[in-house]
Amino acid sequence: MLTTRKKQNIIAKYQTHKNDTGSPQVQIAILTSEIEDLTGHLRDHKKDHSSRRGLMKKVNERRRLLKYVEREDEKAHAKLVANLDLKTK
Repeated sequence: MLTTRKKQNIIAKYQTHKNDTGSPQVQIAILTSEIEDLTGHLRDHKKDHSSRRGLMKKVNERRRLLKYVEREDEKAHAKLVANLDLKTK
């Protein structure tokens, strides 16, 4: 679970302008942090299928947003993938 302070730090790091809280880059960064937390949770609780379903939804949402950013701005996509250390194809 993301704390408010951690979420604010992520937003500050990836925002595209001063009041930006919902750009695809910010959403991808927040989803990545949530995915990492859920992955750790599922390592300890292997039979928690409802959390596994939530993890899959977050992974698919991040994939969809990454495709959008790649289509709209390849430089931003490359920078985001490098900063978040994500694998692509």
